[in-house]
Amino acid sequence: MKSPIPARLPVALACAASFLSLTASSPALWPFSGKKQKVAPMSDERAAQESAAAAMLAEARLAHNAGRAGKAQGLYQTIVKHYPFTPSGAEAAFQNALIIRHTGKMDEAFEAFQAFIQGYHDSPRFNEAVEQQFEIAEEAKGGRKQSGLLLLPMKLNSSDIIEFYERIIKNAPFGKYAPLAQFSIAEIQQDLKEKDKAVAAYQKVVENYPGTSQASEAQFRIGSISNIAAQRSEDSSNIHMARDALRTYIAANPEGARKQETEMILRQVNTAEANQSLTVAKFYKRTGKTPAAAIYLNEALKFGSPEVSAEARELLAELAATDPEGVAEAKKGPGQDYTALTAQNLKSRDDYVGPLAPELARLSQKPKMRTGNDGFMPIPLQEPTLPLRPGATMPGAGSLLPPVPETEKPALLPVPPAPNMPVVPPLPNAPGATPPVPPPPAVKPAS
Repeated sequence: MKSPIPARLPVALACAASFLSLTASSPALWPFSGKKQKVAPMSDERAAQESAAAAMLAEARLAHNAGRAGKAQGLYQTIVKHYPFTPSGAEAAFQNALIIRHTGKMDEAFEAFQAFIQGYHDSPRFNEAVEQQFEIAEEAKGGRKQSGLLLLPMKLNSSDIIEFYERIIKNAPFGKYAPLAQFSIAEIQQDLKEKDKAVAAYQKVVENYPGTSQASEAQFRIGSISNIAAQRSEDSSNIHMARDALRTYIAANPEGARKQETEMILRQVNTAEANQSLTVAKFYKRTGKTPAAAIYLNEALKFGSPEVSAEARELLAELAATDPEGVAEAKKGPGQDYTALTAQNLKSRDDYVGPLAPELARLSQKPKMRTGNDGFMPIPLQEPTLPLRPGATMPGAGSLLPPVPETEKPALLPVPPAPNMPVVPPLPNAPGATPPVPPPPAVKPAS
């Protein structure tokens, strides 16, 4: 006779007992809350455990799909507790974290996904778990959390949210969410008006994740933040940091979306430094410190507006006229990128000889190397075919000029012998030569 007890009753009783024993502990830290870990079973035992875990997982999914989240969560937690080394245990841990997130307990949900990542880093759900953590951190950063279709206020400290992002970076330092998380850390510190921490956080984005859109935007943010700090204080280091960051952005992103805005801020930075340098230079000029005044006038001349540059040029010319040794001493300073003075009073100097003639000016210029396709053709390896006159033959080897036709050659005139020169007799017969014909004998006249 068969037992009237249903076959699933022992499983249900075990699940209920397990669920009651787990309610006292935090579901977020379970089952990796520092307790003694179980020893991995042998292959035979693991196969049996996987069979039991798979059956319990199927039952948990039925309850989950039916809307009974409490029962499904209890089954998921039981699977993870008793069968942590099975694939069903990894799936149960992930589904348990999803249920916690839908309850609205975002901090506990983050910890549940963290437990899954630490316990099942080889699971196919690993990237999904990191994505869930990033979404939780973004909702916490915005000060809202999801509860069904509603957005409810969320109370978390900025330090807790930054810790969320830091753990995401640690979990997947080379994943796609790492640069996003580091950029969000910098944004939080920027919102908190912590200039040094924000710049350092943005610099990490630039250094650790080059080539990403977050890196270029972080470079721009460094320049923008430093520019604002320079306007609020007289610290020249902020000006230099802003200029370096903005120039780096333009060099790395010549056609970037922030190009016009970057150029505008860069002009503001240069104008601010020029005005500040001009004010300091006037102070040193009044106190008689010519080298210091010349250095600051040089900075105003390089970075100032046309008006500021003109004023700085006049003051620098006055210093050069009254104290040339002091200006020369400023040029010898270490690390000085000194601008050459324009010849304002050049015509009044004794050694002025006027500008160079255009021809001499061109000769004094260095030859420019070819940089593009300007129609330059190399010397041919073979001589080209030259045009010939009618009736002419091909030129001989080594000759570039065509020969003159026979009809155009001038007639050769006989060369008369020199006067009073004896007639040279012909040479004796050479081998193979035709013998000369003797002249006829002389005929005697008849007597």
